[in-house]
Amino acid sequence: MPSIGALTLDREGVRKEITSALERESEVLPAPERAERFGASFARFGEARIVLLGEATHGTSEFYQARAAITQELVRNHGFRIVAVEADWPDAARIDRYARLSEPKPSSKEVFTRFPTWMWRNVELMAFLDWLRDFNKGLAAESRVSFHGLDVYSLGASIEAVVDYLDRVDPVAAKDARNRYACLTPWQEPTEYGRAVLIGRQKSCEDAATAELVALLSKRLEYIQEDGEAFFDAAQNARIVRAAEQYYRLMYRGARESWNLPDRHMFSTLQALLAHRGPGAKAVVWAHNSHIGDATATAMGWAGEFNIGELCREAYGRDAVLIGFGTDRGTVAAASDWDGPMEIKTVLPAREDSYEYAFRKTGLARADGLARAIPPRPSRRFERTDAGARHRRCLSARE
Repeated sequence: MPSIGALTLDREGVRKEITSALERESEVLPAPERAERFGASFARFGEARIVLLGEATHGTSEFYQARAAITQELVRNHGFRIVAVEADWPDAARIDRYARLSEPKPSSKEVFTRFPTWMWRNVELMAFLDWLRDFNKGLAAESRVSFHGLDVYSLGASIEAVVDYLDRVDPVAAKDARNRYACLTPWQEPTEYGRAVLIGRQKSCEDAATAELVALLSKRLEYIQEDGEAFFDAAQNARIVRAAEQYYRLMYRGARESWNLPDRHMFSTLQALLAHRGPGAKAVVWAHNSHIGDATATAMGWAGEFNIGELCREAYGRDAVLIGFGTDRGTVAAASDWDGPMEIKTVLPAREDSYEYAFRKTGLARADGLARAIPPRPSRRFERTDAGARHRRCLSARE
């Protein structure tokens, strides 16, 4: 039986082997601030149908800059026309109107106010959207790059969007929608609705939410003739109402169900966007590593959880590219508690059994790590925070 010392020596040997492989196989990247050069390093993925770009945190400036640079390369030179992000659909729809030079809809509400607000209300995203708007100026309306949200949490805003749409195109149907959604509208906080159903204080509104979606879709041919884009937006909001109603009930039943439903919704939304834009449509996805990585490579998959990265890989094979981002140290925008104020926190140095640590030991400030350089069994830290983004690893380090 090997001694404890021998086991320790073996672990150290494995770490050195991984670091050596990364030194050999990694491509050194320029700073993401040098957007064109950084983005050009990922031009090899231009033939893909879907490119999913991750992040290890929701509060690291360099991750947003890197995703913007890669997306600009894919949009400008490889025909990608959809940008879909881990955000609420109604908020992103208002941003989409800006990006595609459409007339803004009057509203007294701010966008991206759901915690954490800094996730999308930041200067890096605004700079990207300004670039996207300028790029779209040179394209015909039907060819412009669109910007969409993939999340499932906008229950109230999506109900409002469906009713507002029907008020404009079919007032009788709008009245029916209000009656069906009356089961949900009294709940200002959706989590309270889910808890009330759980303890038997409230009947489920699932049938009503489903009935409204069916009613809307049953008139799609009529509504599409009026305005196809407006109908698509309304139909997607009706799908969100149905999925959100389910989510806020499932969230009390366990982690697996409440994780899988949003990622299934993300994937179905992405498929709907691709179908809506027509044959050959190509999309870039921005979401956390835990969503865009392949869950089958991690403890998530072993626990029965899946994610949009896994579903894309199963559906599209090599036409889906998964690119995760990680770092070893630096600072991050985060909060100490849910709904708490944003703070600038120091990132703890990576564990010695993580790939972030192995990248650090290479001495490369930023590197694009090839999958063949990474052994198939990730460390526990890598499993949960980066969700096995196996196709490639992109490290953006900040001192």
